[in-house]
Amino acid sequence: MIFDTHTHYDDPRYEEERESLLLSLPEAGILRVAAVGADLASSARAVALAETHPFICAVVGVHPDSACEAEALGEEKFGSALDKLTASRRCAGIGEIGLDYHGEDLYPDKAPRPVQQKWFRFQLEYMKEKKLPGVIHSRDAAADTLRIIREAGGSRLPLVHHCFGYEKEMAKLYLDMGHFLGIGGVVTYKNGRKLKEVVQYMPLERILLETDCPYLAPEPFRGRRNDSRMLPYVVAEIARLKNVSPEEVEQVTWKNAMEFYRLTEELP
Repeated sequence: MIFDTHTHYDDPRYEEERESLLLSLPEAGILRVAAVGADLASSARAVALAETHPFICAVVGVHPDSACEAEALGEEKFGSALDKLTASRRCAGIGEIGLDYHGEDLYPDKAPRPVQQKWFRFQLEYMKEKKLPGVIHSRDAAADTLRIIREAGGSRLPLVHHCFGYEKEMAKLYLDMGHFLGIGGVVTYKNGRKLKEVVQYMPLERILLETDCPYLAPEPFRGRRNDSRMLPYVVAEIARLKNVSPEEVEQVTWKNAMEFYRLTEELP
C-alpha cells in the first residue's frame, strides 16, 4: 500500500496512455497519488485529474521557474487564480513552491532571485491562510530557502521538502522543525550517497515516498520515463538503509502521507 506524494501525470509524456496508466496504479498497490502543479495551467490539470480519479489529490502552485507568471499577474490576480484552484475539495496542498538557482548563467530567462523569493513568500502566506500543507522545491538555494521558511514560521508550517537534495546537516534543521522529506528514485543511485546518508539518519516517520514522475526513475530504470509503479524499488532501498522490512516502510510512509495531506482512509 503505497502513497506517491509527488507526481506530474499531466506531462505530455503520458499523453498516449495516461488513463490506462492511472487506472493500473491501484492494481499495482499505488492506492493514493498527489498530482502536483508547477504553474497555473498544470495546477488546473492536477485539479482536473483529482476530480476525475478518487485516489488522486491535487497540489497547486507556481514553481520558482514559473515565478514570472505570478509577477506578470500581480498579487490580486494571482491570488484570485489560486482561489479558484483551491476551491476544489480535491485540492490538498500548495506546491510546488520555493527557490531554484540552478543554471542561472545558462538560462537567461530564468526568474531572477528577488522574483522567486517574492512569490515563494506569497505562497507560504497563502498556504497559511488556507490552512493547507506546502510542498517545497529547493535547488542550489539552501540558505535562502531556510531563511524564508524560518521567517514565515518554521516549525509552525506543515511542509515537505520535495526531492530533498541537501546534506544531513540541512536535513536535521528541517526535521527539527517537524517537516517531512520527500524521498524518491535518487536514493537508489550509486552516486546518491548524500541522500542515502540522510535516509539512514532521519526517522522513518518523517519520510514521504515520491516519484516526481516522469523524472528521476530509480535504478534499474534510470533515464527512462518514471511512474508510480517503480516506487517499490525506492521502498526496497529505504528498507535496506533503515534495516527494516519493505512492508514497514510502506505502512509508515502511508501513515505519514495521509497525515501530511490530511486525508481519510475512505476515498471520496
